[in-house]
Amino acid sequence: MERLAPAVKSRAVNLMLPAIETAADVLKAQAATIEAIANGEITPDEAATIAGVLDAKRKAIETVHLEERVAKLEQQEPRTSA
Repeated sequence: MERLAPAVKSRAVNLMLPAIETAADVLKAQAATIEAIANGEITPDEAATIAGVLDAKRKAIETVHLEERVAKLEQQEPRTSA
């Protein structure tokens, strides 16, 4: 039967997550994901996929913040002529 119709690898998941603007918001979204597993709304595999997306978002947020901090430090650095 699998040759006639391949097994479905994933499905669309409708999961209400909080807005994610900060790394702290990612923690809230992870908690909502864990709650969805506990309630049987999503499978552990689906939660793992969501966790991967949330981790990518966290890394992006942290990268932007680090870039902003470096830019501020570079502006404060005294300029010397070569």
